[in-house]
Amino acid sequence: MKISDIVPMTLEEVNKLERFDMVELPRKAKWFLRPVSWLLAFPEVWECHTKVRKHGMKGLKGGYLLLCNHNSFLDFKVATKAIFPRSANYVVAIDGFINRENLLRNVGCICKRKFISDIGIVKQIRYSVTKNHYICALYPEARYSLVGTTAILPDSLGKMVKLFKFPVATLICHGDHLRQPVWNLHKRKVRTSADMTFLFSPEDIDKLSVDEINAKIREAFYYDDYKYQVDNNIIIDYKDRAKGLHKMLYICPNCGSEHDMHSDGNKLWCDHCHKTYEMDTLGRLKATEGKTEFEHIPDWFEWERVQVHKEIESGKYREEMEVDIDSLPNSTGFYRLGKGTLLHDETGFHLRAIIDGTEFKAEKNPLENYGVHVEYDYFGKGDGFSFSYPNDTYYLFPTNKRYNVTKIHFAVEELYKIKSKAL
Repeated sequence: MKISDIVPMTLEEVNKLERFDMVELPRKAKWFLRPVSWLLAFPEVWECHTKVRKHGMKGLKGGYLLLCNHNSFLDFKVATKAIFPRSANYVVAIDGFINRENLLRNVGCICKRKFISDIGIVKQIRYSVTKNHYICALYPEARYSLVGTTAILPDSLGKMVKLFKFPVATLICHGDHLRQPVWNLHKRKVRTSADMTFLFSPEDIDKLSVDEINAKIREAFYYDDYKYQVDNNIIIDYKDRAKGLHKMLYICPNCGSEHDMHSDGNKLWCDHCHKTYEMDTLGRLKATEGKTEFEHIPDWFEWERVQVHKEIESGKYREEMEVDIDSLPNSTGFYRLGKGTLLHDETGFHLRAIIDGTEFKAEKNPLENYGVHVEYDYFGKGDGFSFSYPNDTYYLFPTNKRYNVTKIHFAVEELYKIKSKAL
């Protein structure tokens, strides 16, 4: 089945499907597949002239944790170069396994459903480092960064590092978002780089608290691809360089209208007040007339977060919409259950539907999701978002195509922060 296929199935039929094996221990990469992985990775790394700078990595042998940032599929290829000629077990989201489960298992991948607690993953990571003696590569942001800046990192990351007491390194890529932003997957000509840094020894971990470990990881994970572009004078003259940017920048800073922003070519504009911005070849924004509220794209993006936070604190946040519901029980693909109603408010997600005469509901309270996975024009199905349970992941696509799912992204993160502080 192609990922783009819409395959109707009843709830009863989906419930009978075999579930993905989430507890299988990670395999060592098959020897004959290792050259294949290098062959698939190195051409694009060479095309991007990717330079990997290593800091304190000399002498680090055996198994360890490698924490990587995540902007595009290029990240995996850069990691292949950074650890060459060694192999790694990579933690990969379940949708990456669709139609290629056997291949990914045989190159050493570990499957994970996003943004849920998973005790099994602890055992799998431990096995990777202590039994396979591999590098275990994790992408703790758990999705592509939306604007080339650090995404939210879970507090459980520090707890995991403290539990394992394995050596820890980070791999932070720069320019991968510029090469292929999640809001426009056309590849641009960009020179990229990466910093691979030794972060903790087991002795360091013993001396640090969980909070101190998390603080050091977050400090190491700082990156800003648009600042990197300006600082390194990276010219991107692709004519459609702003096309799709309205999916991130969905609130007009001039009139405050939501879901009325559009983009094409090198322009971004509001259909409500008609204010227009141009994106220059260094990734900066400038209003064609009047004040430029935000020249730096991440500044606009974070301003939107503040607006959503204010809406939640005022008690006014409530998003209700009709959605198409896809189930992802295993690696065979998505199954369309039908349409339903999704309510998201300060009490979390509430999904309701009648599927072939059977009532279906799924709920998630705010403390169950510190983040949410969003997709843009996902294989022709439109923009959507998903949340998971141990045995299934539900992909939800609003039938109102003007609705911008980035607001859900902000709301989930801000609700989690607010509710966590209230404990």
